[in-house]
Amino acid sequence: SRYYREVFPGEIVKISRHDVQTLDVVQRPGGDPPAFCIFEYVYFARPDSIFEDQMVYSVRRRCGQQLAIEAPVEADLVSTVPESATPAALGYAQKCGLPYVEVLCKNRYVGRTFIQPNMRLRQLGVAKKFGVLSDNFKGKRVVIIDDSIVRGNTISPIIKLLRESGAKEVHIRVASPPIRFPCYMGINIPTKEELIANRPEFHDLANYIGADSVVYLSVEGLVSSVQESIKATQNNPKTQKSSTGKIGHCTACLTGDYPVELEW
Repeated sequence: SRYYREVFPGEIVKISRHDVQTLDVVQRPGGDPPAFCIFEYVYFARPDSIFEDQMVYSVRRRCGQQLAIEAPVEADLVSTVPESATPAALGYAQKCGLPYVEVLCKNRYVGRTFIQPNMRLRQLGVAKKFGVLSDNFKGKRVVIIDDSIVRGNTISPIIKLLRESGAKEVHIRVASPPIRFPCYMGINIPTKEELIANRPEFHDLANYIGADSVVYLSVEGLVSSVQESIKATQNNPKTQKSSTGKIGHCTACLTGDYPVELEW
């Protein structure tokens, strides 16, 4: 029978036709906790992935709930840009007691082959990529949940599209903290200068992207959303988990606190 599980940090595994054997587990030097990439939970991983015994979808929903606690807003409905931030938007809506309503739908007839690599067609990209469900939000105050704003140039045309289609207000809530630092652990994050959080426009980001307001999830809020379920599992006597297992996540791109010494 097939058996899938995570390979633990530092674990050396031998897979044969007979079984799966752990040959060794290399501990982090100095007894440091693991440093699992927190952005896997926010953005990179598929929602049905399971890391550290928890489903990514559930973590994203918790991030949305936490965002609602940290950044509520007077509004009529909650939505998202389809569809990576849907779990967070559902969590936000549930916590705020607002309806989750679709405001955009993906245009399935636009394949990448039709998008030519020139600026004019890229600007048309948003209008081609999404259909506007204007009946759902005309004259209403809309909260759009996004999973991350990296450069800030993707969300602007979407806000413009919603306003032109009748949205009364457009508030942006981001279910992760601002990315400020480069990743030296293998994730291709844009240069420091390209990151909107490091640019002067960030000080008036709502005006820059055309929103009524913009609020990001705090680093503490993200970490607690990710770790809450892990801690609960570890402290549950019914689960055969060792409560001494250390929890650790890399937040370097958000905080500049790298899990290893950078040698250059």
